[in-house]
Amino acid sequence: MCDSSPRVFDSLFKTYAHMNKFRNATDVFSRMKDYGFLPTVESCNAYLSSLLDFHRVDIALTFYREMRRCRISPNSYTFNLVLSALCKSGKLEKAVEVLREMESVGITPNVVSYNTLIAGHCNKGLLSIATKLKNLMGKNGLEPNVVTFNSLIHGFCKEGKLHEANRFFSEMKVMNVTPNTVTYNTLINGYGQVGNSNMAGKVYEEMMRNGVKADILTYNALILGLCKEGKTKKAAFLVKELDKENLVPNASTYSALISGQCARKNSDRAFQLYKSMVRSGCHPNEQTFKMLTSAFVKNEDFEGAFNVLMDMFARSMASDSNTLLEIYDGLCQCGKENLAMKLCHEMEARRLIPEGFDRAEPFNSMTEKENRTFG
Repeated sequence: MCDSSPRVFDSLFKTYAHMNKFRNATDVFSRMKDYGFLPTVESCNAYLSSLLDFHRVDIALTFYREMRRCRISPNSYTFNLVLSALCKSGKLEKAVEVLREMESVGITPNVVSYNTLIAGHCNKGLLSIATKLKNLMGKNGLEPNVVTFNSLIHGFCKEGKLHEANRFFSEMKVMNVTPNTVTYNTLINGYGQVGNSNMAGKVYEEMMRNGVKADILTYNALILGLCKEGKTKKAAFLVKELDKENLVPNASTYSALISGQCARKNSDRAFQLYKSMVRSGCHPNEQTFKMLTSAFVKNEDFEGAFNVLMDMFARSMASDSNTLLEIYDGLCQCGKENLAMKLCHEMEARRLIPEGFDRAEPFNSMTEKENRTFG
């Protein structure tokens, strides 16, 4: 009515996209189609990018299909966004088809295109395909970069294939691709996970020699590796090193230390570390609580396990029904009837009573046991 330019609507659409106002952006897009004109591909890319930032993968893919239906020609950035969306949603075969589609419309896939596909396949454990994609890059005149190698090293480490991961680590150095903190952290964590803290230490030493800055993830990976092997004193020494590096222990640091003490069946020390963790402002997760309760139960310290459960309940977390029953039964058998009843009341209040549970049963079984023992 006021002879406004389509560029005004395009600017409005892009602005809503940047502001993450997805409903408004969709409304403007629909209104533009009603008036017979469409946004530019750059504005569409802004919308797709914002959707992916908020993990709205399905909406992003639906919008891409609408772009193609409206004959808005995608560019390389559009295709890379779509590849990312498909990989995040696990639609890897479709992602490979999009790569071919790029080539069919005369757009050459770039390093980002291949890196996205390689990371997607590595995350799904499809390492042979990821390796083939990396080789295909070279055939198409593209040089793998540090992101390429980091994805491959992470994929092989996740599967426990450290020999292959180390082969890519060596290859990247031959190709003059400089390993970064992520590269070293991934390898250190990989060796730690398979119980080879010696190799993890050697990778760390190389990291220091090459002047690559270690971060809290580096130390957490080293500490976890040592704790998995029961080398808690060496792990504690590394914690002291954090101060020198101006690094602060986080929840993962404490969880690693707790796991080490639990592995050594030192439940009291593990609980002290848990208390230090809470005092420092770190938030334990369910895995940390599971380690603690398991350690106390194995040591038949059911009162300690009860204290951990109370902290779990206070944080709106719950243990599994088998553990709850085991702790309840243990409290009854060691004469801690008051704690057992308190636990029972907590279970009832939180509707955690397992099917078929009889609160009197453990007391009865204890009495029968005493009768057998004392005749």
